[in-house]
Amino acid sequence: MNKIYDILIIGSGPSGLSTALHLERIAHGLGLATLILEKSRHPRVKLCAGGILPEGEAILAKLGLDLREAPHTDVDKARFVYKGRGLIAKALHKKHPLFRTVRRDEFDAWLADKARERSILIHEGVTVKNITVQTDDVLVETDQGQYRAKVVVGADGSNSIVRRKVMGNARPHVGRALEVIVPRHEKDELDSKISKFLRFPSSIFRRSTPQNLETEAIFDFAPVPQGISGYVWDFPALVKGEPMRCWGIYDSNTVPQTERAPLRAVLAAEMAVHGYSLADYPLKGHPIRWYEPANKPATRHILLVGDALGAGALLGEGISPALGYGRIAAQEIVSAFARNDFRFRSYKGRLLRSRLGASLWRRTFIAKLFYLFKTDFWQRFIWRYFGWAAGLLGILFVTGWERKKKGPFSREG
Repeated sequence: MNKIYDILIIGSGPSGLSTALHLERIAHGLGLATLILEKSRHPRVKLCAGGILPEGEAILAKLGLDLREAPHTDVDKARFVYKGRGLIAKALHKKHPLFRTVRRDEFDAWLADKARERSILIHEGVTVKNITVQTDDVLVETDQGQYRAKVVVGADGSNSIVRRKVMGNARPHVGRALEVIVPRHEKDELDSKISKFLRFPSSIFRRSTPQNLETEAIFDFAPVPQGISGYVWDFPALVKGEPMRCWGIYDSNTVPQTERAPLRAVLAAEMAVHGYSLADYPLKGHPIRWYEPANKPATRHILLVGDALGAGALLGEGISPALGYGRIAAQEIVSAFARNDFRFRSYKGRLLRSRLGASLWRRTFIAKLFYLFKTDFWQRFIWRYFGWAAGLLGILFVTGWERKKKGPFSREG
């Protein structure tokens, strides 16, 4: 027997939950029966560096949600460096961090609980097997039975089954990431204490060692000359209440390279500089699909959000854009029901006209341009003489796409 809904959202990560929460807010009086299907059960493991920029926090605030309720770590300073040169981004106010980091199992479970509090239905442990677009609706076959819906939202991540139904065999734009969680290293802490006591920069002891391990993040572009269009990251993390470090490496794969160094080997070498042996910790990898404006974001009765459509190519940022996708998708869905037209022909234009869409395509453009300068000479030159320009580009064209809302949960409040 088919279970019939107006809207089926496949996936209960940030993009799927954001879509449902925005629908609940802007379509509350329309009586649209909405259900989220999740193949796992919260809290479930999800690989992600976990950075949430102020834009994501602002979207949550406009939904009446306070990110500070979820387990998180505040990042007050971020270093963007190449062999010791680069720029430092700092929080403008001591009370408001530059960004926050979360662990996705805890953050997604928190957001799912908030959705349930607003009577949003989530069926967990349901795996989608097949999707068939029919004349007036979509048939979704799962291991728990069949569902029908007027609208299906693909929020099922980089390996989205819904994406294949929308884009077919279109050429994928896929980056790669490896991630490992490690304890704060005693040698790093000792170097930090010594550098503070002597008032010397900690890079005297080892390149790019943060001076405050609990609140600093590092983006190190040292892998670029090795054929990797990306960086090594080192973020503070809070894992089950314990301060840890999240290390990883991201290759956007935006620029064709004839030779690429193995990601694992590059990450291991960078971590060894800081006294870590990568072999001592579980290492996990996952694809990151980045946003390409030319990609098809929807088809009849189906649209894509979040990583299923694409994250930011430049840094691989996914959580804040995922939250932003949810609002745009909800607006498109409400418009479709109002017109009784479910072809979603306006969704691509709605995305590109939005501040989020503009930011995403600019990130793709900047990534394709920046990673062309892949030699050691050009990277040294850029970061030595034009680090300030990178910061200005970030402020003008990458961040700031979501205006803050004044209120108890805003950065101004």
